[in-house]
Amino acid sequence: MSNEAKTGNEATGASSKPGETSGEINQPQAEMISNGIKASLAVFEPLSRASIDFFSNVVNASLQAFQKISEAFASKK
Repeated sequence: MSNEAKTGNEATGASSKPGETSGEINQPQAEMISNGIKASLAVFEPLSRASIDFFSNVVNASLQAFQKISEAFASKK
């Protein structure tokens, strides 16, 4: 009986190893995907900040131009 019990335990241990192995194989892939996403965000973050600054500058310049035009028309009256 003890031999049967050992064989059963060994089989249980062997069946859990494929799951562990697949987890170990998938770990580097998950890290690569995570690192790729982080790198992409690191590239786009400065671009988004620059585009927000650019848009803000364009709006401010437009408002200043509109204000000057409004002042010019107001002074003629």
